[in-house]
Amino acid sequence: MFIRTIDIGAILQPGDLIAWLLVGLIAGYLANLVVRGRGGGCIGNIIVGLIGSFIGAILASMLDVGYPLHFIGTAVVSFIGAAILLIILRLITGGH
Repeated sequence: MFIRTIDIGAILQPGDLIAWLLVGLIAGYLANLVVRGRGGGCIGNIIVGLIGSFIGAILASMLDVGYPLHFIGTAVVSFIGAAILLIILRLITGGH
């Protein structure tokens, strides 16, 4: 059995941080629309999107999705991960 590692980069540049926050906001907002979440506002969407980015990256790594994905690909992977996160949260909380 092989265990894959995900390289998230040791140095985070200011532009990278802004890009991560922007992708997180977009992914979290779209996932909230699709999954019909309660809506956590701007900060909630960023948090859902960022956690979704990690979930999506793990899934993309397991499925051998080619890198680099660039901005649009990263946003799609983050959206998928955020939607999965919201579905899991909905199942745990009973849809509330």
